[in-house]
Amino acid sequence: MSIPGPALSRNSKSRAEAVTAVAQRTSGRISAREVAVWDPLVRLIHWTLALTILLNATVIEDESTAHEWIGYVALGLVGLRVIWALVGPTHARFSSFPPSPARAARHLRAIFAKEHSVFLSHNPLGALMVYNIWLSVIALGVTGYMMTTLAFFGVEWVEEAHEVIFGWLVLSVALHVAGVALETRRSGVKLVRAMITGRKNIPEGSCMK
Repeated sequence: MSIPGPALSRNSKSRAEAVTAVAQRTSGRISAREVAVWDPLVRLIHWTLALTILLNATVIEDESTAHEWIGYVALGLVGLRVIWALVGPTHARFSSFPPSPARAARHLRAIFAKEHSVFLSHNPLGALMVYNIWLSVIALGVTGYMMTTLAFFGVEWVEEAHEVIFGWLVLSVALHVAGVALETRRSGVKLVRAMITGRKNIPEGSCMK
């Protein structure tokens, strides 16, 4: 039974258009399974946010003004990414990677079952990590700002919360990197390259979701 055109969701339409466009570009070195996924703004925010976390974790002194302003830049990047998730292209939107523990559990079972599926946006486990990192950066920004105010300056629980959240963020980033490496090996999709070029090369025989 066919579904009328108007009944198709925006995601379904975009996915179909992407696959059609890829099929039309099949020639020479261009793979028949190469799909445009990440737009330039998503990639810019991703790598700039990664840089801010790296700088504050390894290079910049905790008590310095640079540490404070880099933290505000990170907070602004997350804010911009949230706005883009509301108004940006299909794969950048919340609807493409909803936070769902149930979907994450199913994806985990699929991994153990060695199913060859590829998500054009973040996979369900990756989606949970993305939201976790964003919320951690927001919490850091809030507690960091609180530490500069007269009401909370020198308050021990605020400082301790800021340190604990930052430690959690660093751990989350390490787990994220490990997850990217494992997913790249499992799916055959070079995820780091995809976040640089904006395109995912989908191996033949994989099921796109």
